[in-house]
This record gives sequence, C-alpha cells and structure tokens, in this order.
Amino acid sequence: MRTPSTSRRRLAAVSAVAAATLLGTSACGGGGGDDESAGGAFNAGIGKIANASDKKGGTLKFIGVQDADSWDTTRMYYGFAFDFARYYSRQLVSYTPAPGKKSVDLKPDLAKSKAKITDDGKTYTYELKDGVKWEDGKPITSQDVKYGIERQWAQKVLSGGPVYLKDVLDPDGKYKGPYEGGDFDGIKTPNDKTIEFHLPKRNGDFEQMLAMPTNSPVRKDKDTKSKYGLKPFSSGPYKFQSYTPNKGLMLVRNKHWDRKSDPLRKALPNAVKVTLLTNADERDKRLINGDADLDLNQRGMDSQGRTSALKQHKGNVDNPQSGFISYVAFPQSVKPFDNIHCRKAAIYGTDHKSVQTARGGPMAGGALATNMLPPVVPGYDKNDDQYGISKGSADVAKAKEELKKCGKPKGFKTTLAVRNTDKSDMKSAEAIQASLKKVGIDVETDPFDGAQGSSIVGNPDVVKKKGYGMVLYGWGPDFPSGQGYGVPLWHSKYILDNGNNNYALIDDKKVDDGFAAAISDLDPNSAAKKYAEVNKEVMKGGYYLPLTYLKVVQWRSDRLTNVYSANSFSGWYDFASLGVK
Repeated sequence: MRTPSTSRRRLAAVSAVAAATLLGTSACGGGGGDDESAGGAFNAGIGKIANASDKKGGTLKFIGVQDADSWDTTRMYYGFAFDFARYYSRQLVSYTPAPGKKSVDLKPDLAKSKAKITDDGKTYTYELKDGVKWEDGKPITSQDVKYGIERQWAQKVLSGGPVYLKDVLDPDGKYKGPYEGGDFDGIKTPNDKTIEFHLPKRNGDFEQMLAMPTNSPVRKDKDTKSKYGLKPFSSGPYKFQSYTPNKGLMLVRNKHWDRKSDPLRKALPNAVKVTLLTNADERDKRLINGDADLDLNQRGMDSQGRTSALKQHKGNVDNPQSGFISYVAFPQSVKPFDNIHCRKAAIYGTDHKSVQTARGGPMAGGALATNMLPPVVPGYDKNDDQYGISKGSADVAKAKEELKKCGKPKGFKTTLAVRNTDKSDMKSAEAIQASLKKVGIDVETDPFDGAQGSSIVGNPDVVKKKGYGMVLYGWGPDFPSGQGYGVPLWHSKYILDNGNNNYALIDDKKVDDGFAAAISDLDPNSAAKKYAEVNKEVMKGGYYLPLTYLKVVQWRSDRLTNVYSANSFSGWYDFASLGVK
C-alpha cells in the first residue's frame, strides 16, 4: 500500500532505552502500564475500545500534514484515505467495526448479504438492501455500483488508485473503460437491485477487494471525471460541505443516510473537520493542546511531540502495531546479489537491534522483523525466523561463511538506495552501513527523493545503471491477505518497467505457484497457511532483509470516543466508529 512520502514515518531516531524509560519498561519491551488520564489509559485502544459511547453530536477534528492523494474513491491509494472514505462512501461489503483481528471479517454493507458464489467460485451475486440512498435522496442502484467499479479502467483520466478488480475481471485488458468503451460485460446488472461479477478464474480474495473504498458506487450523472475528488457525491453518512486542497475539508451529515441500512458506521459526530498543515511539530502541539482530536495520516507523532505525550499525557497514547514493514530488497540484476550467498551474507551481517534503535526503538520503530509478512496479515508466523534475526545481533561467523560461499571472502562494495524524505530510513541506512562494514561489506548510501521513488528504485534499468545492490523501503497490505500484501512484492508478473515494487526481481516458480494455489483457495484459513508458505520461500531465497514491523505512537484526545486499532486498516484507528464527548 502506498503512503504519502512526506508524512510516512517522519520520526527522528530515539534510542530504545530512552523510549523505554519514558514508558517505564525494559529496552527490549514494547508494553507499558495502565497510566490513567482524562483520555483513558495507555494502549486503551489496542485490542479493546477506549471511551466506548453511542453519544451523538459535536464536531470530530482531524489534523494532518498530508492531504489525500485524491478524495475520489477510484483514484485514492493512501491508507488513511481508504479509512476516511467510509464517511462518504459505502461498498457492497465492508469490515466489521471491532478492534484488532475481528475487524477483518467482512459484513454486508450496501448488499443484503455476502456474495452468493456459484460457477465453481467464478460468479459472485449480490442483492442491494432496500432504502439505500444518495445524498440527494435518489436510490443507489446496481448500475451505480457497476459504474463506480468500471471507472478503474479509465486510467488515462483517473490514474492513481489500485486496479485489482480491473486485473481480476479483465486480465487481458480488453475493456476500454466507461468513457471510451461503454458497458463492461464482465459485470451484469439484471435489475436495479442485483449485480453479478463473472471472474475468468477463481480468486479467494475477491470480496476483500470489493470491500476496498475504491470500489464504491459512483452515479454517472454526478461523475465530473478528473474533478470528482474535489466534491465526491455521497452514499455514506456524511457529505462534503467544503474542501480546499492542502488546507482542509468539512463533512456534514447526509440526511438521506439511513442508520437502519448501515450497522457498520456509527456516524456519531454532527460534522467531521479536517485541518491540513505542513509542520509535524505544530500538528503534535495542536493535538496535545486539545485543538484537534487525532492525526488524519495515522503515521505517529514526531520525536518532540512523542516525548511530551509519553511523559505528561501517557493516558492519551496508543502504540498500535501497524501493517507496515521496513525492509531492504536485493535487486538480483546488480552483482554480487545475483548470488544467494552474497544476499545471505548481508542478512546475517546486519545488526538488527541497532537498526531498530535507529528507527526509534521498540515503540516508535517497531519489533524486529524476522520475516517479510507483517503480524496483521493472515498467515504471519512469528516462528519463521530462518536467519536468527530475533537475537538482534549480527551473526558475524555465518556472514563470513556466506561470503566465502559466494566467492567474496574479503567482502565487496555495494550501494544502498534510501529515501531522503524519511528520517527513519536514513538512520536505518547508517546503522546497516556500520554493521556490514564489520564483516567486510562496504556500503555506500545514495539518498533519493521519496516522491520520485517509482521512477528511480521502481525502474529496474535505473537500479542496474546506478548499481543499487540494496534498496531500503517499506510496504503494507492493500487489503488484509497475503495477496493484497505480497503479490506486488514477490510475483514475477509484477516485475514492471516503471512503478515496479518487486525490487528484488523475484522470478521464482515456487513463489508464483504458491500464490496461484493460495489465490484460488476460497477458504481464508487454508489460504493463509499457503501464503505463509510463500513467505517462507521468499525468505529462503534471501531476497529481502526484513528490518522492523513498524509501530507508531498515536494520539487520541480526551474528547474522543469509540477508539480502537483495527487490522482491517493496517492497525490504524477505525475512523467510521469515532465520536466526541
């Protein structure tokens, strides 16, 4: 999942000991006591609901340092935009409003029930609920749902968002989109209430894809194409009253939304206000001073605000496990990383604890990542630690043994590409550089503008030309499954000429076949086990050096009610359930 480069993990390095001291825990821990404040208790929104209440009214105040990539549901790809979009958009199915793992269970939203699946898992049929309406009172129809999804094909006009449904329903790309190609015959609407999806192949995550806000209905007569993100037309409990890009927006109640048809959204506030600014320290000051309730971007407090919050307002703080991972990929096009033993030498030679400390310690940096599947993704296996990463320290003996096997007993030189827009990444690169030097691997860092990542590290030709043997980056799931997380990183068909995320250039039949088996499995528990096996193959190949499973220090105001961290949104707060006192 993409995250805004200017707000992603903008956390200065804090030592693990310092962070632990603030919490009264050991440097190796990540927990804490139940220090009380007017806002509740530390971690009161983790695994449970902080300040549970059904009280309506008031204005919920968000503050952020990054606007959405787009508020047009078709074009959005930032995680916080997915979360926020549920205020003004609905889907056929959506996530359970509950903390933690329970949140990933899908429930009917616009549809009366989950799909009726026929034709050996290739046809999904839904019937819409009665009484679901647009903000002008007109009924939401199956044709509106279809049209909203068809907009994914209009990439010339509406680029930017994920195109999972487009790829699944039309793998050969024959349909030209609603602006050029008329009607798509892979989606049928026999009447205003019924919609059928006809898949060429089975895909066990198809309903997970449908739950993404990018598959919300759009009414054809309200589609302003590239301008739609300035004022989307609401199918949810709130509608746009005003929006000024990079300044702020205001949502007010949609009087035609019916609570009886929507048990998934509490819609407690009378209004939802977003204030946008550019300075993270100023954002944190306003949060602590009570001028805002929570961070729109959900990327965690910066070092100064975090220190103040933990010392003086610990009861207003949660430390959720996000769905994101920080890692280094080894592009196989750059020697000597075409050799598995050279890759393994770098993995063994890295002092993982020093990298964790550089990222801010267990609290602000996250737990040591022992493999490439984050804890919030089904199939995660904490026991999959093929390189002994959980020990924290470098295994110098094994690193030197692998260097001999790859024909570089005295070590080698390489270049590590790192975003200069991410302080934590820069600090991580320095820690990796220092530890690998001790085993004979001389790493030169080459910082690049994170906003240009897709055309730099995302371009295999540029990577090879610049000699990037290592690429430091981060990733999170588009939807909570191994497919929604791993396919863009690991599958051979996702090696792209530009905008590539398979930085390691993995073309491994076992990995591809593992994905095929998992994707066609309609049992999510069985599929999760198969994704775990894919992850093991990826780690066995030494294609990645996992660093940390990212955590953040998250603020919730004294006024905030119904606060909980949800795996369905990568461990961030479920915005649609929030209220204010």
